[in-house]
Amino acid sequence: MTDDLQDRIQAALAHPQNLGELADADAVGTVGNAECGEMLRLWVRFRDQDGKRVIDRATFQSFGCETAIAVASLATELIRGKTAEEALALKTGDLAGELGPLPPMKIHCAQLVEGALHSALDPEAEKTQKSPAPGGGSTLLDSFAKPKPGVKLTFLDEEK
Repeated sequence: MTDDLQDRIQAALAHPQNLGELADADAVGTVGNAECGEMLRLWVRFRDQDGKRVIDRATFQSFGCETAIAVASLATELIRGKTAEEALALKTGDLAGELGPLPPMKIHCAQLVEGALHSALDPEAEKTQKSPAPGGGSTLLDSFAKPKPGVKLTFLDEEK
């Protein structure tokens, strides 16, 4: 990894955006990568704007490397104001935002974020878009230890 990329990642980590749970989320997506042990959960809340349903806010929790956290932080800002369809159209490289192109060994970090976004916003997964049941695990680790109905856990294929 280049020093320049490492500096951009450190800058994003110094002030992470949208870190933590979003209690009144309209959609929740969770992904994990068994190969590297990383997991990420993304919460999304919508609002109506000019007759469209757009993303008002997105937050995340991550058990992952610095790059995954930096990408998730940038991506939650990037999708704000977009419709679900517009957000789903973003590809791995888009989600890395101002970090720029990631080296091959770090692309899976952006794929983790892309997977969580798809898990939360995939129209075919509408029934799994609810937040965990009240009183359930209040942290990502608790939620993985005791999966709740309505939470979709997707393991990413390393070869994507």
